[in-house]
Amino acid sequence: MSVPANLKYTKDHEWVSIDGDIATVGITHFAQKELGDIVYVEVETLDQTLDKDEVFGTVEAVKTVSDLFLPLTGEIVEFNDDLESNPESVNTDPYGAGWMIKIKISVPSEIDSLLSSESYNELIGA
Repeated sequence: MSVPANLKYTKDHEWVSIDGDIATVGITHFAQKELGDIVYVEVETLDQTLDKDEVFGTVEAVKTVSDLFLPLTGEIVEFNDDLESNPESVNTDPYGAGWMIKIKISVPSEIDSLLSSESYNELIGA
C-alpha cells in the first residue's frame, strides 16, 4: 500500500500536503480501500473557517457515508470541483486527482501534530 513520504497524515486517514500557508487535503489509499467505491463527495463548507477536527464534508461510498474531518484549523478556500462528475478519482488516484479541499492554514503550529508517513504506516499496520 502506498503511503507517500512527502505528505502528512491524520488518525482519521486524511493526507495533507503543505505549500506555504495552503494545505491540500484528501483521504488516504487505506481509507478509500476501506470505504469501497466512492460515489459522491460533499463539501458544503467552502469559504468557511473551521477548527481542526471539525467535520468539513462527507464521502459516500456504495455501502456507507463517512464524515471528513479537517486536519488543521483554517479557511476552506477551494473544493476539487472535478469530484462532482468524477468521484471515483478518490479511488483511482487518492493522492493526485482525488484531492478534496485546500485550506488557508490559521494555526501553523498544528502541523506538528500531524503524523509522518512512518507513523501513519504504524497506525494502519503496514
